[in-house]
Amino acid sequence: MKSAIAATLSTVALMTQAQNPFFQDFTATPHGTTPFDKISVTDYEPAIDRGIELGLQEVDAIVKQRSVPDFDNTIVALERSGKDLNRVLNVFYPLLSALSDDEMMGLSMRVTPKLSDYQTSISLNEGLWNRIKQVYDSRSKFNLTPEDSMLLQTTYDSFVRSGALLQGADREKYRKLSARLSELTTLFGQNVLKELNTYEIWLTADDLAGLPESSVEAAALAAKEKGREGEYLFTLAQPTYMAFMKYSSRPDLREKFYRLYNGRNTKGEYSNVEILKEIATTRLELANLMGFETYADYSLEHTMAQTPEKVYELLYQLRDAYRPAQIAEFKELADFASKLEGKPMKINPWDYSYYSNKLKNEKYSYNEEELRPYFELNNVIDGVFGLATKLYGLTFVENKEIPVYHPDVKAFDVNDKDGSYLGVIYTDFFPRDSKRPGAWMTGFKDEFYTADGKSSRPHVSIVMNFTKPTDSKPSLLTPYEV
Repeated sequence: MKSAIAATLSTVALMTQAQNPFFQDFTATPHGTTPFDKISVTDYEPAIDRGIELGLQEVDAIVKQRSVPDFDNTIVALERSGKDLNRVLNVFYPLLSALSDDEMMGLSMRVTPKLSDYQTSISLNEGLWNRIKQVYDSRSKFNLTPEDSMLLQTTYDSFVRSGALLQGADREKYRKLSARLSELTTLFGQNVLKELNTYEIWLTADDLAGLPESSVEAAALAAKEKGREGEYLFTLAQPTYMAFMKYSSRPDLREKFYRLYNGRNTKGEYSNVEILKEIATTRLELANLMGFETYADYSLEHTMAQTPEKVYELLYQLRDAYRPAQIAEFKELADFASKLEGKPMKINPWDYSYYSNKLKNEKYSYNEEELRPYFELNNVIDGVFGLATKLYGLTFVENKEIPVYHPDVKAFDVNDKDGSYLGVIYTDFFPRDSKRPGAWMTGFKDEFYTADGKSSRPHVSIVMNFTKPTDSKPSLLTPYEV
């Protein structure tokens, strides 16, 4: 009976593995792109667990080999390890920012400790560190290229900064601090997205004075989608917030928006205040453990600035250079606002964008809203791609056979001037509840070279939060957004 149950469970496990897209190479899609249409949230965790197990096996194989440590059998072997895990994470983390929900966030909190433990298990592996150090100490005899020398130096520094030199109880302390810091930073980011999605500011037609037609239409469409026609729904999504602060002639509403936007995550269920305090405390403990006075000293060690003192030196230079112009410009703005309103005006933080825009229009007859019709999003995309064609010979052809992770997303083949394939670029331009604010570039697959020297081309994503098209208008960008 027991053997029959075991056999059944084994069969189920094998069937589950066969159904998990991450357990096979992506060969059924153009250019080996991610099969988003085949991946479900439940696929990630088993694939991450499997990737961790395989990665640790690869590291163990490096440590246990009998050959004398050299650049190829240690540094290159380590660089090539973990590819199965990286393939999963290169999909999971970009979607955690661009297409997240409670299930994805819950999964992130579950796998974060596993991934932190995986990383520290590698960086604190004494056998691996001994091999890396032997290669580093004898680097002069390997005749390394500049690229190889950089990889060796980066690998060595990474291990030193990740606790490889720690001894005894300090190693376990480093492991615990790293795990907690990963957990805290993950929770911080999730709180930002969760609270942002709670803000719904309902206005009436009497509250819309000064707002451009594009903002009013977008707010009306948002309200209609919530089943409340005749009202106007505003959120704190970046395009909505920036337009409201620039154009609304209602100072009371501008103040309301400003205080909501800048008071996010400071109270209530999604407050990050205590999390920030613990992040700072944990970072300080980590820096002290590594022999640094502050976390700033630790984080700046391998940057151009190198020390906090040099950072402050630059900031003070900028302050002293800009201060006279700032004072003059603020006086000009206050004088302009006073003249416009017919009374002495103090420029509050929620007034700056509004009066600055008015002053710019007054002085230069420059109104960004009037320029929107010239920058329809699809025309802008054609223009930017066309510029890359003129400068570099690159061409961009939409490939509808490539699966995408959301209907708003498009995928393009990128080809060189001779027509050879260079990579894939995904464009994701509109806000949604499952997407964090801001703009960023990421990759679902980084370029790498195989063991036989062939280049595996990158799959890159560019993510924005532009104003979405309405029923009557396409997405029209401001020059700033362009």
